[in-house]
Amino acid sequence: MVYHVIGTMSGSSMDGLDIAFCTFEEIGGKWSFHINHASCISFDDFWLHQLQRLTTMPAKELLLTHTAFGKWMGDKIQQFIEENQLQHKVHFIASHGHTVFHEPAQSMTYQIGDGAHIAAITQLPVITDLRNMDIALGGQGAPIVPIAESKLWNDHNYFLNIGGIANITIKTENQSIIAFDVCPANSVLNLLAQQIGQPYDKSGNFAASGNLSGPLLESLNALDYYRQSPPKSLANEFGKQQVFQIIQSFEIPIHDKLHTLCIHIAQQIKNSLHTYPAGKLLITGGGAFNSFLVNTIRQHLQANQIFIELPDADIIQYKEAVAMAFIGILRWREEENVLASVSGASRNSVGGAIWMGQM
Repeated sequence: MVYHVIGTMSGSSMDGLDIAFCTFEEIGGKWSFHINHASCISFDDFWLHQLQRLTTMPAKELLLTHTAFGKWMGDKIQQFIEENQLQHKVHFIASHGHTVFHEPAQSMTYQIGDGAHIAAITQLPVITDLRNMDIALGGQGAPIVPIAESKLWNDHNYFLNIGGIANITIKTENQSIIAFDVCPANSVLNLLAQQIGQPYDKSGNFAASGNLSGPLLESLNALDYYRQSPPKSLANEFGKQQVFQIIQSFEIPIHDKLHTLCIHIAQQIKNSLHTYPAGKLLITGGGAFNSFLVNTIRQHLQANQIFIELPDADIIQYKEAVAMAFIGILRWREEENVLASVSGASRNSVGGAIWMGQM
């Protein structure tokens, strides 16, 4: 079977809406894919402001924003379709939306970006709410990408995505899948870079010029989350309200804060993998372009003989959008697309709501 699908992702780093139009083919249970067209639509000042204040909005305003963001997404996806001459070539859209609240302990996760409005504007089927079924079954609702990693990139042992939050997927020796959020990453690195007038620390150059603060590193590593066993996941607020606040309590140069945070991220990744055997680690997400961070992770993993590989730039940037498209395909086929071994749910599930754009 061949599927032509658009996947979208708006991550916690808030660098924009990733849109990827991909072709997937399944032959005898083996999947392959190709990214045909992809784009990152940057958020303008209005949407950047709105996304930054989602968690403090009154209920009615939040619901109105959910609708408005869905309309905005629908318009941008339709523009993407027209610019790339994809009319009548797309089977459906799988949209992750933008996470506002993620509280699995209270059986709740919420992403804005109304699928009904995306479907109405594009006149295509749209699949949304990909995490909710797993949450209802007692799972973390995160990470959900491992099902795609296990099917599309099966020649690697470990997968690290460095977005707003760094999360990792581990294929064990018996081929079961374990995955969890490791620690905040770009969401906090970007906040620090913005304090010196930059949207982010390009290539990690500021961090590379800084020095390690032992006391700050010790404070970050002491956070209770790091002592929890998987399955576990992080809300966006953990980085902004806990990690960032700890960093801000130290009166040291921004460069030193960036340097120390990169060391902290690398140490937590090393700790996450220290009981696992040698293998290959695929790194994707915006953090893969941070040379200082990647080299620091590489140095920390060398003793474990875990070797880092970086794919081409399209996979680095759009892997999560590709994964959403693939998760959407499994939903369309009514096949399991969220793994209980990852999330801790009572069983694997078929997650996602379908909105029919045109009958």
